[in-house]
Amino acid sequence: MLNKYPMWKNIMVMLVIAIGSFYAIPNLFGEDHAVQIVATRGAEVTASTQTTVVDLLDSQGIAVKRAELENGQLLVRVQNPEQQLVAKEAIAELLGQKYTVALNLAPATPEWLEAVGGSPMKLGLDLRGGVHFLMEVDMGEAIRKMEEAKIADFRSQLREEKIRYAGIRKTPKGIAIKFRDAETVDQAETYLKTRSNDMTYIDASSGNEFMLLATMSDAYLKQIKEEALQQNITTIRNRVNELGVAEPVVQRQGAERIIVELPGVQDTARAKEILGATASIEFRMVDDKADVSAAANGRVPAGAEVYQRREGGIAVLKKEVMLTGDHITGAQPTFDEYSRPQVAINLDAKGGSIFSNVTKDNIGKPMATLFIEYKDSGTRNPDGTVKMTRIEEVISVATIQARLGRNFVITGLEHTEAQSLALLLRAGALIAPVTIVEERTIGPSLGAENIQNGVQAMIWGMVVVLVFMMVYYRAFGFIANLALLANLIMVVGVMSMIPGAVLTLPGIAGMVLTVGMAVDGNVLIFERIREELLGGRSVQQAIHEGYGNAFSTIADANITTFMTALILFAVGTGAVKGFAVTLMIGIATSMFTAIVGTRSIVNAVWGGKRVKSLSI
Repeated sequence: MLNKYPMWKNIMVMLVIAIGSFYAIPNLFGEDHAVQIVATRGAEVTASTQTTVVDLLDSQGIAVKRAELENGQLLVRVQNPEQQLVAKEAIAELLGQKYTVALNLAPATPEWLEAVGGSPMKLGLDLRGGVHFLMEVDMGEAIRKMEEAKIADFRSQLREEKIRYAGIRKTPKGIAIKFRDAETVDQAETYLKTRSNDMTYIDASSGNEFMLLATMSDAYLKQIKEEALQQNITTIRNRVNELGVAEPVVQRQGAERIIVELPGVQDTARAKEILGATASIEFRMVDDKADVSAAANGRVPAGAEVYQRREGGIAVLKKEVMLTGDHITGAQPTFDEYSRPQVAINLDAKGGSIFSNVTKDNIGKPMATLFIEYKDSGTRNPDGTVKMTRIEEVISVATIQARLGRNFVITGLEHTEAQSLALLLRAGALIAPVTIVEERTIGPSLGAENIQNGVQAMIWGMVVVLVFMMVYYRAFGFIANLALLANLIMVVGVMSMIPGAVLTLPGIAGMVLTVGMAVDGNVLIFERIREELLGGRSVQQAIHEGYGNAFSTIADANITTFMTALILFAVGTGAVKGFAVTLMIGIATSMFTAIVGTRSIVNAVWGGKRVKSLSI
């Protein structure tokens, strides 16, 4: 009996190991400290921007390793983290608020390797660090929005009950509702108490002025703030999922703040832009009877407001909001028949019903899409919170041609803006604006010294195993060591190939465990071969029976462990999931190298010969 693999099987073994080694190579090049610049609305990152930024850093003595302009984004690589921080502040001051400037860690992989899909594996916060954001929720804006909603509710409720009122407006003390007589005040108070029991009502009539003052109760204010925080956390999680970040951390801190940690993130500027953006839309009817010239000079009709149009000029819109972005269930960037960007919108059942009724009653009339965004003003309120600037802009005005339903499109956007708006609307609107009050790249949470000690412990453990296998199994031990090193390289290569895989410290523990399992597989095979030789079998029979009989035992042990790791991945989170991913990959590669890999070498060395003894 001769033990020989067919040529195709040897080629397959070499090809698998070569592919794993190739995709593991990018991990040898490390990372560069970089600053990323992305344009926001009304701006553009061009070659001129690149030249300006490079000249600025050169004038400040900051050496630029490489500046890359790609897909409308500029990535500037510098020498060290100190220069990175200085460069970020200088660039942000130079370019102003029309650009998003963020810290980044960019892989130093050569361009030729990137061109064929080579990239290093992503490391978790405990190994590589990542981006840390501390976000503050504008509770004042959340309360203001709820007050506006209450005003709209009061209007509709009083109309339904046919209770006539003279006006409703927001005051520093609450919502003031004016009436013509005291009897109507009492009637309205009695009715509203049954409809809105989360408000307190006070008869604030004085002289000939009859007024009911509605204020939010303390319990309701607390509820609004809690809901704003929880809703924003949910929305931010959805946005993180849209960004494709693996194993993120999104959690509350105190009553008004949210912590977001993005391990292994590659596009920090994009993450900062999306997480901090508070964009929403409103659909309002255009007041087509208003005199636009008079409105531009301050003579605005009652029940209307003036807004700037994106293409220039103004639009006079009715105050009543026909539909908001809260009813949007889907949004996708598309193109019309003239290749102009647009956003295809899907509404929920309630939103579709509202929109259908609005458009049915207003066929032939113009309706505007109002784009609303909140920006950090750079100043703070007296209570220490960040002061936000509300930017409102009419992005399109279209005449309603027919009754619309749950599906329609928004036009008047640029390509990148259509993509961002679709993402934000799809992930959900923030119930209140958030401001990034702290941003930093964070290092290993366990400290560089602890990680270094852990790596050294793993190396020394590997050395002990390698030496033991060489001494105890001689030539076969050398083959097992080659398989062991190939197994580690393949684990790293597969982890680098999977886009969502993130290596954490528990993941390293999983790698160490798979090394032990790979050695255990070889020990089982080699001991089987020894038993067959002691039983009087020939060398070729001993090799054949050793591998054949040990296979079932190795397979049973590895499959049960793989199933356990699969369950951990399905139900676990964070570090547990990271451990499970590495363990599953390691089990697959260790079975391949311990059984197929070593058998290929053994067959090549001894399989085609008449050998009287083995070095085992």
